[in-house]
Amino acid sequence: MSALRTTVLDVTTGRSEVVVDLTDRCARFLDEVAAGEDGLLNVFVPHATAGVAVIETGAGSDDDLLAALRDLLPADDRWIHRHGSRGHGRDHVLPALVPPHATLPVVGGRLALGTWQSVCLVDTNGDNPDRQVRLSFLG
Repeated sequence: MSALRTTVLDVTTGRSEVVVDLTDRCARFLDEVAAGEDGLLNVFVPHATAGVAVIETGAGSDDDLLAALRDLLPADDRWIHRHGSRGHGRDHVLPALVPPHATLPVVGGRLALGTWQSVCLVDTNGDNPDRQVRLSFLG
């Protein structure tokens, strides 16, 4: 039976809404621990106001995602959860739409993503610029 191998990435997201591509960091982790194995990579964000998405990046989809989230979850005073900056309650609803985890297939030690897919951290919370992402591989 294979042991679970894990690491924690520190990611600085800054003070504005952002989609951060983690694909290369996931690949480097798998290069270190997967050694050509098949298995599963779990990507988990232990935060109440961030999520993980598998989307296309670099062609505008990441900006489109943030725009859609602004439409769905406006940063205004409608939210019951009100600590932090104006509209911060929406950041706590985000993980219901963009879950804080993704489990991805690994084949031969490599992520089995589609041609245009990337693994991304989605962070709309400008109050918390420092995030952690746990990567766990089970072969």
